[in-house]
Amino acid sequence: MRILKFFTCACLLLSLSFNVSAQVKIGKKRQLSVESTIQNTKIADEFSLKLDSLKKMFSSVSDSTLVVDDNSADMFELFQPFMYNSKNIRNNFSVMSKMSDNKNITPLIESLYFNHYNLISESDRRLMADVPLNAQTDIPARQDIDLVDAVAPVPIDIDISDVDVEVSKPNFWNYKGDFFLQFLQNYISANWYKGGESNYSALASVTLEANYNNKQKVKWENKLEMKLGYLTSKSDSLHSVKTSEDLIRLTSKLGLQATKRWYYTVQLLASTQFYKGYKSNDPTIYSDFLAPLTVNLSVGMDYSVEAMQKRLTGNIHLAPVAYNFKYVRLLPLSVRYGLDEGKKMLHELGSQFVADLTWKIANNITWKTRLYGFTTYKKAELEWENTFTLQFNRFISTNIFIYPRFDDGMQRDSHHGYWQLKEFISVGLNYSF
Repeated sequence: MRILKFFTCACLLLSLSFNVSAQVKIGKKRQLSVESTIQNTKIADEFSLKLDSLKKMFSSVSDSTLVVDDNSADMFELFQPFMYNSKNIRNNFSVMSKMSDNKNITPLIESLYFNHYNLISESDRRLMADVPLNAQTDIPARQDIDLVDAVAPVPIDIDISDVDVEVSKPNFWNYKGDFFLQFLQNYISANWYKGGESNYSALASVTLEANYNNKQKVKWENKLEMKLGYLTSKSDSLHSVKTSEDLIRLTSKLGLQATKRWYYTVQLLASTQFYKGYKSNDPTIYSDFLAPLTVNLSVGMDYSVEAMQKRLTGNIHLAPVAYNFKYVRLLPLSVRYGLDEGKKMLHELGSQFVADLTWKIANNITWKTRLYGFTTYKKAELEWENTFTLQFNRFISTNIFIYPRFDDGMQRDSHHGYWQLKEFISVGLNYSF
């Protein structure tokens, strides 16, 4: 009986101890649950405060400017995919981090590292290794757009004022010229028709051109050539100064285009000289102003030459009909120039040929040639002027002039026949425009 009572009491005591232990465990679990809830509530409250501060910070930033500091960078981790950030670990476990007063959102991230490490799937270093070096991130500007109701367009007033319109005619004229002043050595044959003497002298030459071309069918070319040279000769006791070169020549040509290269042309040639022409130690006047004056009018066709990549240019004039007029102001010179004695004028009808070409042999070497021929089928005149120019620079040049001439309308020379020759070499100034 006693044994039964002792066993019953022992069971009651064990049952009571188990109940007390269970209550203690349940109490502890409840306490931990409450503490966890408080901690989670604290984290949530801190997260909410951080979000509010983040919102205030971004709302205070202007629409076109975004300033990102360390706090905002740490806050950004709450919105990005959960990954291992080496910066947070380095800041919290280094000695210097304990001495810093910087308080940011790192503890919250740190708590997530320890309690939810299984959610970490990436690291910042691996992601940065995948970013190309030249990657650029454009932050779009924030714009506030106000929506309003549609309104009627506002009319724009346009000021209309009078405008003066000036219409000018195109300029079809082209002007150019050439001038040189040179010293020369000159050779003249004894039977030269204008007289002269071989010598050393100075020569000035001016060539002016005024050309009209309307780019359709009409072309009018005008060229004026003036040459005047003086010389002194010790062998001449009668003349201290004589002319070595004396020429005034006008060429005017009116053309009507027939084809691309050919023109129907009317050409006028007129030539005379400035001063009297003498021979050494001879008082006889061999030529003078308007003694002679030669005027030639011809009708024919012109061929425009343009070859060798425009290095050879000029024109060739063919005139089956040409009228030649010669006037001699001084009667004693009439017979010398093919006129009947006592007459001052001569009229002739024949044919004419003129070739005026320029060949740029090299950049500084130019050859200008003029071949003139006139025949009445009873007599003939042929002139071939050749000028070789060696251009040293823009202003200095050398000229070589060779001028053979044939005229069977004059008296025949016993040595040269009907041929005449003139040549000179000169060095001096040259200017073109």
